[in-house]
Amino acid sequence: MLTLAVDTTAEFGSIALADENGVREEVVVHAPQGFSRVLFGEIEGLLGRQTVAPGGIELFAAASGPGSFTGVRVGLSAIKGLAEVLGKPVVAVSNLEALADFGSGEERAAVIDAHRGEVFAALYDGAGNLIVPECVLPPERFRELLRGRDVEWIDTPRPLAGAIARIAMRKARQGLAQDPIAIEANYVRRSDAELLWKEK
Repeated sequence: MLTLAVDTTAEFGSIALADENGVREEVVVHAPQGFSRVLFGEIEGLLGRQTVAPGGIELFAAASGPGSFTGVRVGLSAIKGLAEVLGKPVVAVSNLEALADFGSGEERAAVIDAHRGEVFAALYDGAGNLIVPECVLPPERFRELLRGRDVEWIDTPRPLAGAIARIAMRKARQGLAQDPIAIEANYVRRSDAELLWKEK
């Protein structure tokens, strides 16, 4: 199942092409000015190097968040647009779930810096199932939630597109791939605009 996956949720993102034999190529993309101006060029370059036509991709996948609000929207919109045009399914994958995929423990605490003294965090089992739902909170509070558990902590930033592709293929085999229009972002935290609006 040839899969194209993207992660545009932080300044350093990634794109990957993978199939049942593993990740064919994963590329780190640095986009300090945003991914909207570079993403399609990077995808085109990846497909060219791998001699793959867009129509040969069977599954599309994208990081659904949490992360930069604009970054999440850019990646999801790009993948949804490509999948819609080509008539292919999509899987949206949480960045936290993708991070947990790098672990080997029975319980894996995935943690991403959310700034403002907080982290995006969740606890997964080895199969990728949520034990403690995704949340945003001070890191010490999350550690307190997990006190007494034998947990593997995974909090080092790394390229996630390859893991997103692996998870997406697994979910597609379980019948969990979706029509592009059904894919939604997973912000976890409300935007500043929403918070300011609520305060008025």
